[in-house]
Amino acid sequence: MAATFIVSGSSALAETSAILVHKDPNCGCCAGWVQHLKDAGFTVTVQETAQLPAVRKRLGVPGDLAACHTAEIAGYVIEGHVPALAVRQLLEKRPAAVGLAVPGMPAGSPGMEGGTPRKYDVVLFGTSGRQLFMQFVGSEIAS
Repeated sequence: MAATFIVSGSSALAETSAILVHKDPNCGCCAGWVQHLKDAGFTVTVQETAQLPAVRKRLGVPGDLAACHTAEIAGYVIEGHVPALAVRQLLEKRPAAVGLAVPGMPAGSPGMEGGTPRKYDVVLFGTSGRQLFMQFVGSEIAS
């Protein structure tokens, strides 16, 4: 019985750590974000496309939350330079939402390293509106 539980748990973990990233083939910061996810233990598949606006529209990302890449994981959308820690929190809490977004390209966010990191918001968004999910400075939770 215990062996069955462990195998099932491993399968569920593998399933929730698989992420599909839609990115422009010419974007360097997107590659940095992909590496951040890999370093955090996610299994990343990259789909390069010049049609990101169509991907965002299909997935329900509001225009004002758009960033430079869009990802899909376990039924959620991840838009922009969202830290892996926030993605893990989303997967643990499983809120009723479309996903998480970090609008724009905040200095110091994963993939945007260099310079002085600034504080930025990770926004939870969905059909019932938006709310602050977490705040970060660089890849660290803001205090």
